[in-house]
Amino acid sequence: MTDFDIPISDRGWRDALKGEFEGPIYGRMVSFLRAETEKGAIIYPPKDLIFNAFNLTPFSKAKVVILGQDPYHGPDQAMGLSFSVPAGEKLPPSLRNIFAEIQSDLGGDLRTLGVLDDWARQGVLLMNTVLTVEKGLAASHAKRGWEAFTDGAIRQLSAQRSGIVYLLWGSHAQNKIDLINQRDNMVLTAPHPSPLSAYRGFFGCKHFSKANHYLEESGVAPICWADQLAAH
Repeated sequence: MTDFDIPISDRGWRDALKGEFEGPIYGRMVSFLRAETEKGAIIYPPKDLIFNAFNLTPFSKAKVVILGQDPYHGPDQAMGLSFSVPAGEKLPPSLRNIFAEIQSDLGGDLRTLGVLDDWARQGVLLMNTVLTVEKGLAASHAKRGWEAFTDGAIRQLSAQRSGIVYLLWGSHAQNKIDLINQRDNMVLTAPHPSPLSAYRGFFGCKHFSKANHYLEESGVAPICWADQLAAH
């Protein structure tokens, strides 16, 4: 076992991603990560959280997929879940805008809890398309192999599961649309929630109520998007 060969606990994901884990691209990526660490690079998230999205949301339980790009590159932010930050960390601007849209869409109090474990445990796969980053260097691990791995995850989920809502925010996420079986799943697109683009159509997209309506129509319990006590 290498330093970065952190096992996924869920058998469904292990089986679905077996080909990715055993393929040459993943092997080269692990070698890259090990070499960067040996040179003194600080890599986020911590090794035991790289596959956090898969460990908190089993393959058979996924209801909603929210794709991010790569982990936060600041200290104590990345936790292996797209858009999520650990408890006590300041909310990043995009996450604040997500919470504002939830309140506008569904009513109730404005969510303040930045750690999204509760979403993940309800079946929201919070997956970045690149799973690691070097401290202070956004997108520093792009095009090193993670994209092939996470594309494989989307492809397998779409092929083996149906009735899932895919929330694709921004062009990076929307580039993955061809990996998804749109006949048997719901795909919702909007601009990214970043302050640079949220006013171009993310605000008012009502993705959270639309996702819940689709799940309920399919006989599946909806997602509680409001503050809950996050389980750790």
